[in-house]
Amino acid sequence: MKEGKKRGVERTQIATRNESWSDDRLKLFLEIEPPSGVPVDYNILLKAYRGMTENLFERFIKIFIEAGKDVNCKQVDGSTFLDLVSKHRKSEAYAKILQFYRFFKSLSFFLIRECLTKVGAAFRRSSSG
Repeated sequence: MKEGKKRGVERTQIATRNESWSDDRLKLFLEIEPPSGVPVDYNILLKAYRGMTENLFERFIKIFIEAGKDVNCKQVDGSTFLDLVSKHRKSEAYAKILQFYRFFKSLSFFLIRECLTKVGAAFRRSSSG
């Protein structure tokens, strides 16, 4: 006898919570190719978000940023990945992770720029004198 089409919760794969993920396994997400019209970084974040618990996602975001990827990436319509995640009712922890690292990256950029400005000014003073 043929079983009917599964719906809703019935078709959802059971989550595996006690599985160990190495950093190498997390880094494999950086190699995921996007479908046509989807920004690479956005697609990587989407796949990670859908496939990881909050703790894994936080570990992954650090790897993602260290690889030079953009947490603030946008879709063609201008919406960010954080915009998408914020729409989901059970995604508060993921949204907080993204907000923290967006802030951290902005702060890092600001501090680096300030340091380069001061180093440049010091270099100009030492070269002219």
